[in-house]
Amino acid sequence: MAHLPQRHTHRSRKASPGQPGALGASGTAGASRTLHVLGFSSVSHVLTFVLTYIRKEPVLFAAALCAALSSLAIPPSPQWIGYFDAQVLILLLCLMATVSGLRRCGLLGRMAQYLTEHASSLRSILLCLVLLPFFTSMLLTNDVALLTFVPFAILTLESLGQRRLLAFTVVMQAAAANLGGMVLPTGNPQNIFIYAHYQLGFGEFVAALAPFCGASLVGCILACTVASLLAAKSETGRVIPQPKTHVDKILLAIHGVLFALCLLCVARAISCWMLLAIVAAALVLLDRKAFAGVDWGLLATFVCFFILSGNLSSIPQVSQALSAPVTEHAFITSLAASQVMSNVPAAALLAPFTSNWHGLLLGVNIGGLGTPIASLASLIAYRLYMTSVEASSARFMIRFALVNLGGLVLLCGMYAMLL
Repeated sequence: MAHLPQRHTHRSRKASPGQPGALGASGTAGASRTLHVLGFSSVSHVLTFVLTYIRKEPVLFAAALCAALSSLAIPPSPQWIGYFDAQVLILLLCLMATVSGLRRCGLLGRMAQYLTEHASSLRSILLCLVLLPFFTSMLLTNDVALLTFVPFAILTLESLGQRRLLAFTVVMQAAAANLGGMVLPTGNPQNIFIYAHYQLGFGEFVAALAPFCGASLVGCILACTVASLLAAKSETGRVIPQPKTHVDKILLAIHGVLFALCLLCVARAISCWMLLAIVAAALVLLDRKAFAGVDWGLLATFVCFFILSGNLSSIPQVSQALSAPVTEHAFITSLAASQVMSNVPAAALLAPFTSNWHGLLLGVNIGGLGTPIASLASLIAYRLYMTSVEASSARFMIRFALVNLGGLVLLCGMYAMLL
């Protein structure tokens, strides 16, 4: 009898819902239900999903981590709204949606068939694929050129049975779009900013960049020629027969009009908000599948970079540290900054600290070569390439490093000689 109260107390503790053990069991059950609602079977399943997503989106993860760390110094506030370039984000969104529609309508497939049927050699095909973004980026911006012609390159080389040349070709397209677009104010976002910030004349702007643009054109032609010769020696590409591509004329008309509106927005003929309203309404009513073609991860990457660059420019110590080197060495500082934060944010961050527009302009444009984040247009090319069959991130990055390092060294040497 003396032991009965002790056993009763023990049972009471075990059964009582108010005790810590019961709360722990209840919390565990609640967490388990939450995981099942989210589609996960266990915590290990969640960790596997997160690690897989990081491997799939390494640039987005790095950008988000850097943005989060910078937020420790500059917590979220209403001033963050000023960080974001609405026109860049809206144009990217609308262009990705409309180009996705143009791909689905069969137009790019028909163009690829025409090129493979009428081109006289692999060299001429490579030159066409690389020089199209080189020249169109001058008027349409490098982002538009890559969003349009990288999918075209994928279709063309796959139909030729030359998938192994695809990584090199897309890398060259990214470099060509960056280097061709640098010669005009409309070619790259950083050019638009610098042209307006320093109130430059059109003639002096073009004169500063034309020699480097010309040298880049020669380099692109030589690189494509060498690549085509090596491909011809190692393997004769044969055209893989493709069924005649059907063009959906209704879908083509819808997205053709929307694409034209995007170009009008680039030319500042219509506002980005008007473009967003028209494109969103048209896609909701006529082609909701186009939203699936939008690379939302890329948009998130841009948002993270805007937060990072905005926070860095708001930290007094960073601004003071940048002031002296930018004033004395605008070219080197802007080129180096472009490698770690991309050339568009670098231009916006450094321009207030120097009157040397010439060095800054050349630094951020030549600095578009180098690391994958030196130009955000390169990220667009990479993401589009990774949608292709047998895409290899390692293959792309090796060729990217070789092309960009070679181009960077040559153009920096040219800058040193012209000083």
